Amino acid sequence: MAKHKHHHDDDDDNGDGDYKEALYELQIELVKLQRQLIAKSERVLVIVEGRDGAGKDGTIKRLTAHMSPRETRVHAPGKPSDREDSEWYFQRFVPYLPAGGEFVVFNRSWYNRAGVEQVMGFATAAQIEQFYDSVGPFEEMLVRDGIHLRKYYLDISKKEQKKRLADRAKDPLKNWKISPIDAAAQKKWDDYSKARDEMLDRTSHAMAPWSVVKADVKKIARLEFLRDLLASFDYKGQDKKLVRPEPKIVFSWSQGTEDSRQLAP
Repeated sequence: MAKHKHHHDDDDDNGDGDYKEALYELQIELVKLQRQLIAKSERVLVIVEGRDGAGKDGTIKRLTAHMSPRETRVHAPGKPSDREDSEWYFQRFVPYLPAGGEFVVFNRSWYNRAGVEQVMGFATAAQIEQFYDSVGPFEEMLVRDGIHLRKYYLDISKKEQKKRLADRAKDPLKNWKISPIDAAAQKKWDDYSKARDEMLDRTSHAMAPWSVVKADVKKIARLEFLRDLLASFDYKGQDKKLVRPEPKIVFSWSQGTEDSRQLAP
């Protein structure tokens, strides 16, 4: 029987020594950070958003790879149940928020309403407006209560998404990722761009600003994401040289600036 050979650029062991070393050093920093978070019973919530194929899963995998399994959780919201559909929108996310000492990552989040639900017509215009009215105050409430909230949007180009979705379809290990939503990702590219721009503009606020990561090159995006996240915390033994993100790759979203030009059209 012929063996299938697959080249995974997701693999961290395919000969890129500089990347592996940089990743290893940043993962050590994450362990230092987590040790302090646990000791001080701090709560962290990292939201990771982006189009299909933007590299959310791979980025989160590198973030959590060497963190304490007991204190680290990843929540990837599925399709809401009938019960959840009848609840206050944010209610379904509340049980997954971090407790003391916990580091929680949302692989997609309540921002589904501003993105996929809006573009695919799964939410009404009134529901979307209600979301926009509530999300700022809701996040401010979390931050005031002491949660460290970080929001990242991984941004890729149309060409790169097309390539990644095609690779995904060919890879037997990634078949589980394919969904009817994927099929619409390229067709509705412009609608998703419009939804993204509105989301960033209307939900980036002083207490929880958005950071955008240019994610066309997976390995660079992962490292810069980790650097930026680490740089946003003060922790004992922080290696300042390691946690300097490259502003051309990761930048804070601010309304009305030229930032929108840096996004994939």
